[in-house]
Amino acid sequence: MEIQKKIGLRIKSLREIQNLKQEDLAWQAGVDRTYMNYVENGKRNITVKNLEKIVTDGLKMTLSEFFSDKIFIIEGKEQSSDK
Repeated sequence: MEIQKKIGLRIKSLREIQNLKQEDLAWQAGVDRTYMNYVENGKRNITVKNLEKIVTDGLKMTLSEFFSDKIFIIEGKEQSSDK
């Protein structure tokens, strides 16, 4: 699965958990609602700056928390802690 699709699914999932409408999240993050729709549907290659605004200002979490979800684990690759 492409990274923009994973990011979009994660944003949508967190937004729904927080009972936020797409328009409300967009407003809190300072981005356009139509942009938010494209991001959530994986149709927009989001910038790092906008991702940070959506995650920290809109979803009120850290980027580390955002990316800690299993959706971002690369299938077929083991992660080693003793590098």
